[in-house]
Amino acid sequence: MSSSAAADPVHALYREHRAWLQTWLRRRLGDGHTAADLTQDTFVRVITGGQAQAIEEPRAYLTTLAQRVLYNFWRRRELERAWLDALAAQPEELAPSPETYALVREAVETLDRWLDGLPPKVREAFLLRRLEGLAHAEIAQRTGVSVRTVERHIKQAIVHLYTCPAQPEAG
Repeated sequence: MSSSAAADPVHALYREHRAWLQTWLRRRLGDGHTAADLTQDTFVRVITGGQAQAIEEPRAYLTTLAQRVLYNFWRRRELERAWLDALAAQPEELAPSPETYALVREAVETLDRWLDGLPPKVREAFLLRRLEGLAHAEIAQRTGVSVRTVERHIKQAIVHLYTCPAQPEAG
């Protein structure tokens, strides 16, 4: 290992594990190009995490990060598929322009990143309240929890959103 690689643990981690991680992702995705992109996204998280020098089990650490990146990728793909299905169900004259489509897609991806990290039940309660306009009692009935729990979930989501950076990282 060169002295510059020893001084830069991210460089060493990348050099030693990039090919392995990309192969690991390719096996799960069946697509080398997407695997390469997600490998880079994983290493961006390593860089922004700032803890590369403290990693004791690099493959376990990279696997955990890559699983999160992969989960976000699948979730974004599912959101896009749902959006495209909704568009296909619309009469052609109501179809949005390509510009509108791009803006809506960006907004949905941004919201998804902002809500990332919330427990699923908290995210669900927040979305039912904000997107479907359901009352707390209706959300409680639909999700099988108490009204008080719904109130806590929505408060937790709002606090989370207020503490999010203005431009969340893409992931």
